[in-house]
Amino acid sequence: MFRLTSLALRLWLTGLLLMSLSAATLTQAQPTPSSGTQGIYTCTDARGRKLNSDRPIIECIDREQKVLNPSGTVKAKVGPSLTAQERADLELKQKAELEERARLNEEKRRDRALLTRYPNKEVHDKERAQALAQIAVVRQAAARRVEELLRQRTAVNEEMEFYKKDPNKAPPSVRRQLDEVTQSLAIQARFIADQDAEAKRVNARFDEELVRLKQLWALHSPVPRSPTSQAR
Repeated sequence: MFRLTSLALRLWLTGLLLMSLSAATLTQAQPTPSSGTQGIYTCTDARGRKLNSDRPIIECIDREQKVLNPSGTVKAKVGPSLTAQERADLELKQKAELEERARLNEEKRRDRALLTRYPNKEVHDKERAQALAQIAVVRQAAARRVEELLRQRTAVNEEMEFYKKDPNKAPPSVRRQLDEVTQSLAIQARFIADQDAEAKRVNARFDEELVRLKQLWALHSPVPRSPTSQAR
């Protein structure tokens, strides 16, 4: 009876030991909470305290938080949580920055195109002269038309002299011719005024371009070599 009891006790102890070893092995195989994939959140709050947590830190909701790997390296950065007004302000700021970058890029593109079209002042002056010459040709044609109309009006006025006391007695064709000449003269006068205004606009555009071109030419002109370097 005593032998059986001792044998049973040894078997029971052996089984208990095996169960303990198995439990320990399973425990070691499972990851610890600190080895999760989320990382450690860290920040310095408004009072200067450095805080750490395994989840976003409420005290630092208004500032940037760093997410650290188990090794301590920075895994990611979490921006501050914004109110609706703050988000709207941020969107407006970002939009303004994008528009400013687009404006600068467009300005650079225009500068490159301007410099390619006018590599020097002689080319720019030549194109100005050509543009003004085209306007002058059109204006001269209008001026010749005005001279012709004035001669016609003189002839009609001479004919109307016969009806000076009562212009209503003048033939309808004569009165109609006088009206047509008067209207044509007004049209040509407006046309000539438009050409004069166009010439001013052309000059203003070339003057504005010239101001910018002088800056671009100065920036892209080769640096003159000093006499000593040329001697070498």
